[in-house]
Amino acid sequence: MTIRTARDAVVTAALYLRWLGFQDVRQPDQVPIPSAVVDLRAPGVVAQVDPTTAPAGLRAVECVWLNGLTASATSVYFSLAGYTEEARGRADDLGIPLFVMDLTGMPQPVNDPADRLVGMGA
Repeated sequence: MTIRTARDAVVTAALYLRWLGFQDVRQPDQVPIPSAVVDLRAPGVVAQVDPTTAPAGLRAVECVWLNGLTASATSVYFSLAGYTEEARGRADDLGIPLFVMDLTGMPQPVNDPADRLVGMGA
């Protein structure tokens, strides 16, 4: 799926999580905020999708990690614009899989935890 809108990015991330083996991926009931990070949830996973053109930062990675801890689930982050160096370092320390989505709609693993998730699945 070619990514043209923020909604396309969210749908792409949801489809990718399903491909990884997570079932019943959904967006929690809430009013979406334009240009904001979108949550996706499924049993065993909490994901955030950043459809903006700015790299995801340290705070974003820490927030998805805390959401995963609260839900006793794996935390995953998808970004269109990549990650700051601090965010990548913290994600590696915390074991958070990071993916970057290119405009063709194919998420690519950015770090070792993401490679492991792709290799093992849900």
